[in-house]
Amino acid sequence: MAASARSGGGDAGGEASGLRRAGNEHFQAGRYEEALEAYARALSLGPPAADRAALHRNRAACHLKRGDFARAEQDASRAVDADPGDVKGLFRRSQALQQLGRLDQALSDLRRCVSLEPKNRALQEALRDLGSRLHEKMSATASTDSKVQQMFQVLLDPEEKDQDKKQKAAQNLIVLAREEPGAEKIFQNEGVDLLLQLLDTEQLDMILASLRTLTGLCRGHRSRTVAVLTTLGARRVFAMLEWEDEQISLAAYSLLQVMFDSLKEGLQREERGKEEAVVSETSRELKLLLQQLLEALTRKGVSCYGRDSILSLLVSVVPRKSQQEPSNSLTLWVIDQGLKEILAVGGTVAHVPGSLRVTENTHMSAAVLLNKLYGDLKCDVERENFHLLCENCIRGWFQGEGLAGKLQAIRAVSCLLQGPSEAGNRVLELSGIMESILSLCASSQEADQLVAVEALIHAADKAKHASFITANGVTLLKEIYKHSERDSIRIRALVGLCKLGSAGGTDFSMKQFAEGSTLKLAKQCRKWLCNEAMGGGTRHWAAEGLAYLTLDADVKEELVEDRVALQALFQLARSENQTVMFAVASAMVNCTCSYDQEELDPQMVELAKYAKQHVPEKHPKDKPEFVHRRVQKLLAAGVVSALSCMVKNESPALSASCRELISRVFLALVDDPEDRGVVVAHGGGKALIPLALDGTEVGQTRAAQALAKITITTAPEMAFPGERLYEVVRPLVGLLHLKCAGLQNFEGLMALTNLAGTSERLRQKIVKEKAVPMIEGYMFEEHAMIRLAATECMCNLTLSPEVAKLFLAEGSDRLKLMVLYSGEEDERLRRAAAGTLAVLTSVLPQTCTLIPQVTVHWLEILQALLLSPSTELQHRGVVVVRNMVAAKKEVAEKLMESEMMEILSVLAGLEEGQPQVAQPAKECLAQAVAYGLIQPSAAGGE
Repeated sequence: MAASARSGGGDAGGEASGLRRAGNEHFQAGRYEEALEAYARALSLGPPAADRAALHRNRAACHLKRGDFARAEQDASRAVDADPGDVKGLFRRSQALQQLGRLDQALSDLRRCVSLEPKNRALQEALRDLGSRLHEKMSATASTDSKVQQMFQVLLDPEEKDQDKKQKAAQNLIVLAREEPGAEKIFQNEGVDLLLQLLDTEQLDMILASLRTLTGLCRGHRSRTVAVLTTLGARRVFAMLEWEDEQISLAAYSLLQVMFDSLKEGLQREERGKEEAVVSETSRELKLLLQQLLEALTRKGVSCYGRDSILSLLVSVVPRKSQQEPSNSLTLWVIDQGLKEILAVGGTVAHVPGSLRVTENTHMSAAVLLNKLYGDLKCDVERENFHLLCENCIRGWFQGEGLAGKLQAIRAVSCLLQGPSEAGNRVLELSGIMESILSLCASSQEADQLVAVEALIHAADKAKHASFITANGVTLLKEIYKHSERDSIRIRALVGLCKLGSAGGTDFSMKQFAEGSTLKLAKQCRKWLCNEAMGGGTRHWAAEGLAYLTLDADVKEELVEDRVALQALFQLARSENQTVMFAVASAMVNCTCSYDQEELDPQMVELAKYAKQHVPEKHPKDKPEFVHRRVQKLLAAGVVSALSCMVKNESPALSASCRELISRVFLALVDDPEDRGVVVAHGGGKALIPLALDGTEVGQTRAAQALAKITITTAPEMAFPGERLYEVVRPLVGLLHLKCAGLQNFEGLMALTNLAGTSERLRQKIVKEKAVPMIEGYMFEEHAMIRLAATECMCNLTLSPEVAKLFLAEGSDRLKLMVLYSGEEDERLRRAAAGTLAVLTSVLPQTCTLIPQVTVHWLEILQALLLSPSTELQHRGVVVVRNMVAAKKEVAEKLMESEMMEILSVLAGLEEGQPQVAQPAKECLAQAVAYGLIQPSAAGGE
């Protein structure tokens, strides 16, 4: 039995050694999963301690290659436990510990390595490097605390007169707070109390530094946010928000936004964990902030900038970012607690004594907030509650507070019509509202008349009341326009007429006014637009009128020829008056015809005519040649700079629908490849990135398509310098989704091809965005151009080792597809597929042995590449053959047994005309000679 046992042990030992050798082969070939499996099976056979140590350290090497540093440390530790003198095990554990951030333990292991092998220079060098890194880290950690104290000391010292020194200390504090370790150090060093002292200095620079540093402390960190709120108190932050100084107000706005985001992120995380006690605590903090924001909305002492900032905050933090989020509880809470306050701000009439202080942007901000709140509701019950609250509020003002109440009610109706128009239409039906609007239109008081006329204008483009307004409002608006002595009233009446006159949209046959009337209205709009003496608040109505009138192609042609009017329009778009942005964007969409245009089936048109149905007619001046000429005029007038400034303007007026309009215009501007450089030079590339990441689905897709067009024809590094280049990847990958049109898929693939050929970091970014499976899917597309673009993109992506390894996956047909595509008739497709094979066989020698296994036609496909009249195809084919010959003698034998040797001999003689083909061919023959497969004479007489 003893002999039998010894015999069994010998068998197990032999099997373990065989598995270890197999694991080593897998490791050398980069198949780390297979290597781990072989080592694990060997360990399960119970080998001796020395073999066990070797197996564990080999497993540690696999884990290091895979980036699994925790498991690498575990296996290396087991190797050291089995053999305390295992230098390789100690070294690998040191490598893992360094990646895990445990530098002191890593240093201890390296010291043991050097003591075991004192003459090993590589170990000595590694020990010096790690010692230096650890020293720097300890020094930095030790000095950070003292630096924080020194910065606060400089900032809070009343005797310190050096302002440059103070500004530098303040800037350093802000920079330190932007990184998590620095923010935590400031927090632990009583930073919040010290920052509070900075707020008390009443010096603008110090207050700004304090607010910006607090923003860094709160960003993405719920517990610090709660601590800052507890120490400062929400009222203190709101007091900063309400300052007349715009910089202080904006800094306080940023701080509050970061606080909200941190608390909301914590709330969502806790809701997922169902920790009810903690949820209620976080919810309480959020609602406390929201309650104070809503109360501040209607507080008399709040500055107009502060009020706009509060509205912007509510717009950005209350409604859900995505409809996929399950809970809209914050929206419902704000509607129940604060809808009356929001409507009160939206209904503010500036000339009424005792009214709230507002800017020219406040009403638009309130309309955007109301629209977002209404859009975040999920069911009819929630929407009905919204309607009832609006009706009760407006009815109360209208019936109980005299003329001032009626004006406030009418102004609030205007606000609703600009925002959630469904709610505005319902309120218009309340008894007496419409009658009061019409009667006040004839008021002798200019300010009162303005309120009524604006309400009438906003009601004019609402479908439910269009017939009533068309029948009763046109005459009234014409009377006001012709007989009013006040330009401020006349221009508003004109806009109302413009709205009614554009009811036919782009249908050339649906003219609302007599011939020439539309052009007269447009001419008057341009005249007022260019009159700077009227002020931006009134001139924006002229832009509003043009937004409607430019649906007429004759008006478009006259507008683009009027350089002064265009520049006045763009100047207005760059101004602080944010309400004009939508009007300017609408006018540009009309001029560039970038609205959706349905292509009519000619047969259906004939049928419609036969059935005496109306068929929309396209204006002759909206043909492509006219549109192209208008685009050139707009580019020359500076449209790109104006649109870019609008995108930079972070205001509620830059709504999702406004973003969509701007995206449409940009897509039209980059349609001609020759214009793309101009768009990039004026900031268009930079502006398109945020448009492609936020907004409506249509807007994001249009912006992404514009980015793709730029990336296809412009050097990516020049179009999107620095880190901006990596931000382009996600929008481009978005174009690969099935919901996008074929042209968008194609352009997205072409753009990604350019990026994939730029750098490994970009290739990694494309992989991270999960683009590879989508690209592979398009390689099977029926449309030849899309299939080609996907294959070219994959060719460049295989330069990344991570993508190249996918071709080795068991059961995958990726390699087979590339071999078969290399034999297709389409030369460009063959070129892309052969290029992929050339890359794969260069970076992964294993593919050389797999190619003969994927299809029986592999040899004739390679021969056809080498015999192609295209030098590019010959070059790619001969590189593949060279790599296959060099990889394995058995593969080289199969190649040389065929006619390949004669073909290579011919190609080797093309050195004068085609050296890029001749040289690899010579290398193939030389390797065959080295294997002894052919004689030197057959290799060209060597």
